[in-house]
Amino acid sequence: MEFMLDTLNFKEIKKWAAILPLAGVTSNPSIVKKEGPIDFFEQAKKIRDIIGKEPSFHAQVVAADVDEIIKDAHKLRDELGGNLYVKIPVSKAGLTAIKELKKEGFRITATAIYTVFQGLLAIEAGADYLAPYYNRMENLNTDSKEVIAQLAQAIQKKGSSTKILAASFKNVGQVTKALAAGAQSVTVGPDVFEAGFANPSIQKAVDDFAADWKETQGRDCI
Repeated sequence: MEFMLDTLNFKEIKKWAAILPLAGVTSNPSIVKKEGPIDFFEQAKKIRDIIGKEPSFHAQVVAADVDEIIKDAHKLRDELGGNLYVKIPVSKAGLTAIKELKKEGFRITATAIYTVFQGLLAIEAGADYLAPYYNRMENLNTDSKEVIAQLAQAIQKKGSSTKILAASFKNVGQVTKALAAGAQSVTVGPDVFEAGFANPSIQKAVDDFAADWKETQGRDCI
């Protein structure tokens, strides 16, 4: 399974890149906005310096019509290169652009997926990743686990190389449910990763082990 970080914040990326088995960093225009008045491309290049060449970087187009989506994709590849996945929402225009860009050898993350139907179409269009929005689907009274499970089944049945990169999480429970339902990858905000280590029992166990070692061995470390 793959764990990705859903942020463009330098401090958080440096912190979690040192902790996690980090497979990549994802972004979208709303995440860019959270960082204030930044130059996106300069920020992305500096993030690449932090995470290294192997982890993937997922950057989203902003255009709404086919020709402009394709232009956005070329701009992203020209500026960022490397292990880049272009994020494209699965709309009618987006799906058309995905088909064209795959012919050109682009790696694509099909995003803004709310339904099984969208995901099935993106699989057939050749998307490398599908990004279903877990929490947003729940807010719309959609069974997020069932959507992911059906997409995972379709991928397996087809023998497709497409992976499910589940996104939009508000808590750790949602992340583990998405993985259990068949997602191969998740992209998670720093706050959710932080919450995953907030259980006081974890630190108590660490403290107890340290105290027991010191009591029996007379020193703090091995």
